[in-house]
Parts: sequence; C-alpha cells; structure tokens
Amino acid sequence: MNEILKVENLTKFFIKKKIFSSNKTIVKAVDDISFSIKKGEILVLAGESGSGKSTIVKLILKSIQADSGKIIFENKEIKNDKKSLEKIRMNCQMIHQDPYDSINPRMNIESIVSEPLEIHKIGTAADRKKRVLEVLREVKLEPVEEILEKYPHMLSGGQRQRVVIARAIALKPKIILADEPVSMLDVSIRIEILELLKELQKKYQISFIYITHDLTTAKYFGEKIAILYLGKIVEIGLIEQVLVKPKHPYTQALIDAILELDPENLNKERKIRINEPEDIDVYSGCRFRARCPYVIENCKKEPKLEIVKGEHSVACHVSLN
Repeated sequence: MNEILKVENLTKFFIKKKIFSSNKTIVKAVDDISFSIKKGEILVLAGESGSGKSTIVKLILKSIQADSGKIIFENKEIKNDKKSLEKIRMNCQMIHQDPYDSINPRMNIESIVSEPLEIHKIGTAADRKKRVLEVLREVKLEPVEEILEKYPHMLSGGQRQRVVIARAIALKPKIILADEPVSMLDVSIRIEILELLKELQKKYQISFIYITHDLTTAKYFGEKIAILYLGKIVEIGLIEQVLVKPKHPYTQALIDAILELDPENLNKERKIRINEPEDIDVYSGCRFRARCPYVIENCKKEPKLEIVKGEHSVACHVSLN
C-alpha cells in the first residue's frame, strides 16, 4: 500500500498571554511531529487533553497554519494556494466530537448532508439529492424520505452522529479525520457507530485518523497508534505492539487507567504509574520527566524516537537502556 498522507516535521507554537499582565508563555502544541498513513489504514492519535491531537487535525486541514513542516497528500505538498486547499478539503473530511454543535440546527437533514456537495459544486440539484439519499441509507438512517425533512433537534444523539458521518462520506473522501467521534454518545450505541465506521472504511478503503483518549476504543478500531504527550509523539507502532508491550512510561500509565469490565478486577487496587508533576520546565529534556516514576539523569536531554522492533518506536531514555 502506498502512503496517501505524510506529515513531516510539523510544528505549531502558540503564545499564551495572561489577562492584566505582560507575561507571555509559549505553548508547544505540536512540536516536530512526523508520521504517515497508507490507503485504507487506520491511525490512532491518542493522549490526554492538551497533547496536540486536535491541533494536528486542524493543521492537516489548513484551518490553522503551521509554523513549519509539510503536509504531503498523494505525493504532493499541500500549500496555501486555492488549488491545494480545495484538494485537501475535498479529500479529507471531518467527523467532530459533538454531533450537537457540528451541524446547523436551522438546516434540515437534506441541506446538512448536501452542503459539501454544493460547496464543491458537485452535480446538479437532482444529482445531489440522489447522493444524499444514498449516504443516508449507508449510515442506516431509515426511512430516508422522512429523515430528509427532519431537523437536528428531532433526532437522537446517535442519529445526529450518523448524519455527521453521512455528510463526511458524501464527497467520497480518501481520508476521514474522526475527532473523538463516540465520546459524546451513550455507551450503548458507541459500538454501533464504530462498527458503522469500520464497515464504511472497508467498503471504500478510506484512511482514518482516529483521535481519542480512550485506549479501549483505540484497540477496537485502530491498526496503528501514536501516543502523544505535550505536543510530542512518545511512542508509535502497531496497536498490538504498543498496547500489549508498551515501552514508554506514559503509555503504560494510560493503559493502567483503563477501567476493566471483568467483575474479578473490580476490587483490585489500580496502580497508575505516574507521579504528581514537579515544577520544572516541561520543554527542557523529556517532557514526561516531571511526572515519570522512572526518571534518570539522562532524561534532562530530549529523547529521540528510536525503533524498538519493526514499526514500533519509542522516545524514552529508560526504555532504550
């Protein structure tokens, strides 16, 4: 399989200002990130809030501009010219976390799903309506003739997310960027939505970048995973490599925090291998060293991503010793 999307040395810093103060803080939201995704592959970006996951997606779509680095789609760099932007935004579609806020409550379902087709001037009005009917059936919203005329407030949360998915696949994109697509839904229907996404991914060979802090859904849905911490990839590889044999202490802490559903595990003491953060410059040396229980002197130097085995790489002085 050929690489469909490649991110090279992507960097985005923000300047944080305090109210009534001249003090400024530099936030390194995305710092020299590189990864690639093949056609039909599912890459998970995982990490806690503030790790840079959503910022990476915004940079790929060019909704914010990177300070440095490249976005390469189908072997061509995406720049800021109109042609490049149209190409990436037509072939990369977004599924947002909140189905309540990501669609216009004043538009009916037909208008919501057909909007990207209208923006990109695809087909006639009749062609667009036909495509809307097709995708609503594909996301299992029946009867479609009734759904067309409804408004978002008339649907359940799960139905609204299916509308969002229908809108995302209407243009037949090559990549879908799914930002926590099931976290706002009832637990009972999360698996249904993930099954639907898998079905569409296999049918159309869509590549997915799946953003989550939930390693349970990551393990179920993903193929490869990149663990992010404060704007850096600290571990990356195949799901079965990273989540079964984690090498970075932060990855291990995320796994330890997963709630196990086995009744025998309910009374077990859970030991999260992570310390209260020390008051140090987090951007100096290893960014996790302020919270790491295994910190050593060498952690004052920034670790590089190094291959452990096959596609499995880690940025950790302790793990590589």
